[in-house]
Amino acid sequence: MPVDLVLAGITDEAAHDLATQIGVLIELGWPAIELRTIDRQAVADLTDDQFAAAATALADNGLRVICLASRIGNWARPITADFDHDLAELDVLARRARSIGTRYLRIMSYPNDGLSDPDWRTRVVTRITALTRRAEAGGVTLLHENCSGWAGADAARMLELLDEVASPALKLLFDTGNGVAHGYDGFDLLGDIVGHVEHVHIKDADVHGFTIPGEGTARIADCVKLLRANGYRGAWSLEPHLALRPHEPGELAADAVTSFLAAGRAMARLVR
Repeated sequence: MPVDLVLAGITDEAAHDLATQIGVLIELGWPAIELRTIDRQAVADLTDDQFAAAATALADNGLRVICLASRIGNWARPITADFDHDLAELDVLARRARSIGTRYLRIMSYPNDGLSDPDWRTRVVTRITALTRRAEAGGVTLLHENCSGWAGADAARMLELLDEVASPALKLLFDTGNGVAHGYDGFDLLGDIVGHVEHVHIKDADVHGFTIPGEGTARIADCVKLLRANGYRGAWSLEPHLALRPHEPGELAADAVTSFLAAGRAMARLVR
């Protein structure tokens, strides 16, 4: 692989405990992790001691944290939810990101909850502007994912959000498989936003559900080519959704580690 190719994974889809999460990355030979949960707890909900212990374990195994995946604006926090929860989470994550040398925090843009479309838009822009100003002050960058929320599935809205907020502390995260899962053409969307993409999640899917990367209809190889042709030099972070879908109840599948490793090897082949 090229020496500048950074492969990472959201490894709570392989195991809840950090030791196993670290183990799958070591087996894959990857240098980075995208942290979302440890022992079923969101990163922002860990105590300071728990987070410090996790940071030490990662550093001792030669792993760096490429991004912290927050719950800000996600499927569980509609636009009518208490904004104070997002502000508090941002403050904790920004502090923790600085402590481990991480720049990026993943966010979304708030599912609607009965508001008119203009009111929904206004509230989303107001909230994300406030979050971005706080991120600027905290030395971190927010990455808006093409997932839940006002700008989740619409390239024009993503670009409008960037224009309205007008800050280098707000960039885009492109997930290759979310288009298939949410009913839009992800590759076409990428063509409109590719110059603003700062981080990439890799997953794949077809009409039956999520698949090993390269076996679905998300056109991952084409997405990789398009990103590279437009100068993308960021990480490629695996979020396969094969053993766990974070927004649905249930346990990790018994073969979670095996399926994560298989997905990781497939992703590595696709992005070489």
